[in-house]
Amino acid sequence: MTQVVTETMVRVENVHRSYGDGAGAVHALRGVSFEVPRGELVALKGRSGSGKTTLLNIVGGLDTPDRGRVEVDGLDLADLGEDGLLALRRDRVGFVFQSFGLIPILTAAENVGVPLRLRRADVREREERVDLLLSLVGLSGHARQRPAELSGGQQQRVAIARALANSPALLIADEPTGQLDAETGHSVMELLRAVVRSEQVTALVATHDTNLLDLADRVLELGDGEIIESRALPA
Repeated sequence: MTQVVTETMVRVENVHRSYGDGAGAVHALRGVSFEVPRGELVALKGRSGSGKTTLLNIVGGLDTPDRGRVEVDGLDLADLGEDGLLALRRDRVGFVFQSFGLIPILTAAENVGVPLRLRRADVREREERVDLLLSLVGLSGHARQRPAELSGGQQQRVAIARALANSPALLIADEPTGQLDAETGHSVMELLRAVVRSEQVTALVATHDTNLLDLADRVLELGDGEIIESRALPA
């Protein structure tokens, strides 16, 4: 497994993915190609069923394409094998989902610290990193609260902090504002943009909310499993 450092964080070349066989097959992705430069927040736009989640799962190593090539942080995912993909997801990619995915019985701080415990990080290192991340997402005063004691927006901020625990190179967020009201969703997207700058991370964020697109560096639009538009936004 050889890593090649480039100015491109994600490279997707002619990726196809279908589910099922014959006439009933669903063609989720049809020859998708694009690149995500390091240090950018890229919004992936498209209606439900356009292929956004399938594409994010493939980029994050949770699914494999039928055809095509995917590179993340200089690594060709086809060369990694199961252990390599596990290491990619643990060390290089952070995930944020619409459903938050927090562990109900753990406090905000404990939820953020889960990836560090799995890596068996030193206790002091873990506590310092958790404190830093909760401060970064504006929740220093909520460290001991459990998910049920937090608002939806606060829970998503905890989820973002948890995704950043292991200092990933790439942050993948699938409809992270989908369960939030418009104002809270906008503040979460602003947080993701700030995180890209402060943590020097690259972010690929799927959204169907056109009001959030102006916070991205560039927009990719998916339609029926194909990239139908790619544009950079003014700084």
